[in-house]
Amino acid sequence: MNAHRHPAFWLTPLLVVVLGVLPLATRGDTLRETMFTLLTFVTLASSLNLLLGYTGYVNFGHIVFFGLGGYTGFYLLSQQGVSLYLAMLAGGLAASALAGVLGLAILRLRGAYFALATIGINEAARAFVNNISLFGGATGLSINFSVYGEYGGPARALWLTYALLLGVTVVVVALSLLVKSSRFGLGLLAIREDEDAALVMGVNTPRLKTLAYVLSAFFPGVVGTLYFFKNGNVEPGDAFRLHTSIETLVMVMLGGAGTALGPVLGAATYDRLRSFLLTTPLFKDLHLAFAGGVLLLIVLFVPSGVVGWLRARLPRARGVLE
Repeated sequence: MNAHRHPAFWLTPLLVVVLGVLPLATRGDTLRETMFTLLTFVTLASSLNLLLGYTGYVNFGHIVFFGLGGYTGFYLLSQQGVSLYLAMLAGGLAASALAGVLGLAILRLRGAYFALATIGINEAARAFVNNISLFGGATGLSINFSVYGEYGGPARALWLTYALLLGVTVVVVALSLLVKSSRFGLGLLAIREDEDAALVMGVNTPRLKTLAYVLSAFFPGVVGTLYFFKNGNVEPGDAFRLHTSIETLVMVMLGGAGTALGPVLGAATYDRLRSFLLTTPLFKDLHLAFAGGVLLLIVLFVPSGVVGWLRARLPRARGVLE
């Protein structure tokens, strides 16, 4: 319970900080864009891990919080003149509120039934936004470029967005560590191991699952707002990509579900492989099939992911591989 007092406990957030400040130090635009994508994946994977890794509930619809939270924040930015900082918070809170309402219903389901329900929610959210004129319908929303003037112009706004994303990523990774070492996290792990036994032992499983679901939804909503602000527009097809949810799931499983380091390693590894596949003519249309193949191989041969594999071979490094 006092693991956070040990310096090694904070190595994973420190690793994210070190990698994340490289574009800020070099002022390299290309490196910034590369790291922006990577940090987005790390945040999505780490937030998904709060539910998948700690409770064992497989969420194929995690991207719905990125989409609806991002839509909410972007609407406030582009149509209501709200500041980026308040829009980020609003996007995160909107996503968490949605998770709170949904969690009361779908978290009664378990296993494949829960996973299938989350797929349905994503498709329902896409159809809902497609038919809401407030959010621009099928064509989405765009931002007036004069808005960027409040942040020093488009070029400086890109750097501000990146710095904010880095801060959000460090927070979610650190939070993942703190949750795991807390009583709340121990309750979630008990649910993952045996939910019925945890309930018998006095764990308030409905409440803890809902809290984990709400917490995991907040950060995608914040990142969605930053992502669409950076791009200058948002549309349903970009906000609710089911394959992004699947890729995020692969990242968590690849690195090691239930650890803070796992989603970071998984996101970094998968992002590099994905970039290679997308830029190789022979494989550019097969990256989703590749993601499915990787997930299958992980489940069959390395269910504990890269971190679990390293722990088995480096027992003295267990304190670092959290």
